[in-house]
Amino acid sequence: MKNMLFLIFLSLAGTLAFAMPAEELADIQHTWAVANYNTPEDDQEEAFEKLVDKARELVKRYPDEAAPRVWLAICLSTDAGVNGGLGALGKVKEAKRLLEAAEKIDPGVLNGSIYTSLGSLYYQVPGWPIGFGDDEKADKYLKKALEIDPRGIDPNYFYADFLLEDDQPEKALEYLEKAMAAPPRPGRPLADKGRRQEVQRAMARARKMLD
Repeated sequence: MKNMLFLIFLSLAGTLAFAMPAEELADIQHTWAVANYNTPEDDQEEAFEKLVDKARELVKRYPDEAAPRVWLAICLSTDAGVNGGLGALGKVKEAKRLLEAAEKIDPGVLNGSIYTSLGSLYYQVPGWPIGFGDDEKADKYLKKALEIDPRGIDPNYFYADFLLEDDQPEKALEYLEKAMAAPPRPGRPLADKGRRQEVQRAMARARKMLD
């Protein structure tokens, strides 16, 4: 009996050893928010390069978990948007592959962030023959993210931004108002503050379009 309990303990210990501590992901999230919202533009390139390396290491250490892949994809996508250049398309293509891989592991991870991120890529990346952009796929994925997290600040903001790009300011305002009313995310005050500022700018843009 003692031997059996010892074997069970070893099995559980082995499982726990490979579980990603929550604080490791929280560190990536916080560092992203600092780089994105609290870092001068001239310093962002270096900040995101370091962050991508850090997120990539997290994926290597926890290859069977979806969340690190999602956050590496977010870091790569933001890096591509901030720094642009010839390498931007390669970064967003890698981000897309990471999100698709994460979906196979755990499609509902991080309150539907896979679908928010995929949808964002599909409407922001150029279409064929340059990139893989596709407004129909963007609409599908962003709506799927809203099904999972209907009150979330990110799914509402990004769907509204997509609607603005599609020249639908009145409908976009509905989702921007939901984004402003979204509940705070635990442990992410800086990201919430930065996103709300983006929501406010998008609201101003939508109202200007309606004038």
